[in-house]
Amino acid sequence: MKCVICKTGQTHPGITTVTLQRDNTVVVVRDVPAEICEDCGEYYLSEPVARRVYADADSTAQRHVEVEIQRYAA
Repeated sequence: MKCVICKTGQTHPGITTVTLQRDNTVVVVRDVPAEICEDCGEYYLSEPVARRVYADADSTAQRHVEVEIQRYAA
């Protein structure tokens, strides 16, 4: 797919790191499968992957953790 950010690059399957912040909680999720732009590096998550990453981050925020680093596991 063509990148909607830079409008020039094509995306390809790869692995990325997603960083999310809510209030005082920062969650870093490593090794997340995504489509990644070859030019600008912007990443796009599929709906199931995004749902899981956001649910895990929400759970972490509810536990009032300040910083957590997770590894995405299929």
